[in-house]
Amino acid sequence: MALIQVNYMSKALFRIVPLNVILPADRFDADSNRYLSDEGHRYKTLYLLHGLLGNYTDWVSRTRIQIWAEEKNLAVVMPSGDNAFYFRSRTPWNDYESFIGEELPQITRKMFPLSDKREDTFIAGLSMGGYGALRNGIVYSETYSHVAGLSSAIHIFDDLSEEADIGLFDDHAKAALTDLNPKIAAEEMFKNNKKVPRFYMACGKKDDLMSVNLSFRDFLREKGADVTWDEEDAGHDWDFWDSQIKKVLDWLPL
Repeated sequence: MALIQVNYMSKALFRIVPLNVILPADRFDADSNRYLSDEGHRYKTLYLLHGLLGNYTDWVSRTRIQIWAEEKNLAVVMPSGDNAFYFRSRTPWNDYESFIGEELPQITRKMFPLSDKREDTFIAGLSMGGYGALRNGIVYSETYSHVAGLSSAIHIFDDLSEEADIGLFDDHAKAALTDLNPKIAAEEMFKNNKKVPRFYMACGKKDDLMSVNLSFRDFLREKGADVTWDEEDAGHDWDFWDSQIKKVLDWLPL
């Protein structure tokens, strides 16, 4: 198992961007006292998004994702999303939507032995990254077969007052009527008969985002989506996300 830091020139973001990649390319076998190579194998891959104020190092430094990915023989790609909510910003050179939905799978598959099959490609995230995973997992449902949102910040279109505008939109109210809103994106997915991913959603009972996550869970289920739900007696914190990312890996078809 290797932990690799990558820096490459992103066309979508027009700058050098960093990634952390967990890659189970070589596994140490204690019985034979040697490394076992999976030559020719292409790994199932989880694209894992951080939250607001975080970066590409968060998941490795604050959870046990590397240990559990090694146990599952799973590759994990962790990009930096700044504070941009993983969509195409109104400011230039901040097309995080194309970055997450198109460029990142394409470039990492060229760099590493990752599977290009939809059934082997997953996306997850926490808080802001939960919004990014749910929304992009829906918009790019032809790419991602399984989508997990933890404590997802999907409340940003619930309150359309001027005070609630996070500053990423030309017009907050108009943006709420587009596929930037995960509900609108999901409605378009179902209407256009696109492939529907399976969903995992979780939130802490003490989290202020609990009600909006429950509402979105119910919305997806009413539309016929397969949604696994979990909740814990927890808040919006790393203890919860550490616990939950293990559950996500157990839920994925690995």
